[in-house]
Amino acid sequence: MSEAWQIAAFGVDELRCAPQRTPDPGPGHVRLRMLAASLNYRDLLMVRGSYDRRASMPLIPCSDGVGVVEAVGEGCSLKVGQRVAGLFCQSWMAGNPPVGLTRTTLGGPLPGMLRTHAVLPEKGVIEVPHYLSDAEAATLPCAALTAWSALVTYGHTGPGDAVLTLGTGGVSLFAVQFALLCGARVLSTTSSTEKAERLRDMGVEEVFDYLEEPTWGRAARKHVGAGVDHVVEVGGAGTLGQSLDAVRPGGTVSMIGVLAASEQPLSVLPVLMKQIRVQGIFVGHRQGFRAMNRALSTSGLRPVVDRIFDWGEVPAAFDYLASGQHFGKVVVRVT
Repeated sequence: MSEAWQIAAFGVDELRCAPQRTPDPGPGHVRLRMLAASLNYRDLLMVRGSYDRRASMPLIPCSDGVGVVEAVGEGCSLKVGQRVAGLFCQSWMAGNPPVGLTRTTLGGPLPGMLRTHAVLPEKGVIEVPHYLSDAEAATLPCAALTAWSALVTYGHTGPGDAVLTLGTGGVSLFAVQFALLCGARVLSTTSSTEKAERLRDMGVEEVFDYLEEPTWGRAARKHVGAGVDHVVEVGGAGTLGQSLDAVRPGGTVSMIGVLAASEQPLSVLPVLMKQIRVQGIFVGHRQGFRAMNRALSTSGLRPVVDRIFDWGEVPAAFDYLASGQHFGKVVVRVT
């Protein structure tokens, strides 16, 4: 038998660890012995019931995880012992998102990775760079690939570009790292003096305190001159107005998260008058993951892991994520 954390009712306090059957993989499928899972804000929303209240219960949460191949079904090319991560979008291999994409995502509606064993289609997993620890590798499927898709797959970020990131969550810190890897200048926001210093240590050129400087979008625009080339927007409607103010005419705002709000009155005039491209980012596809892995292996870039929780500390891990104290990714060690 194996185990899985489950959402039986909405709320962090309602999370339960329960036994589950360990199935054999069928044709074209592999069974993973999970090693680590990382938490995303989407996972927290799912646990709270504010992402999809129609989700089928009980649901195994967490979209991100890495494991070792323990058994393979007929027709698989992967070998026992290989370390792989699950693709968040199990049906998206390349190109434009397929119809029905949201029905094939891990951690809702499909069972997530916060379990000791998982059976997935071989096409729904991908090898991860060997030099990364299990905790680091577990952060790649959502946070890393989202930042990569925004800046590289769709953003085509290059040397000398100015990129603005918001906060110090997983996506934002990966965006800092990938932007610097592309040779871009990076600006960031935070309300913490300590986090601001850590951002500067990573190579961020300028950090704006969004509490002391609520018009941080204007400040970022003036710092660069005409405005930044690209904003990695993780706040949603609550921060979008400032992001639109920060970006240059013809620049790009990558819409990723809803940390600040999902609905709020907003003028679309800046989008029209400045001819801004607003690009939605829904993590990314397998082809992008493969390209990102090549860049990671070539550069040796290491994900920023803030804290690792043990298997029995899952509720505490979600509470810590909700507190906003983290700098980088929150990971659960699967034992």
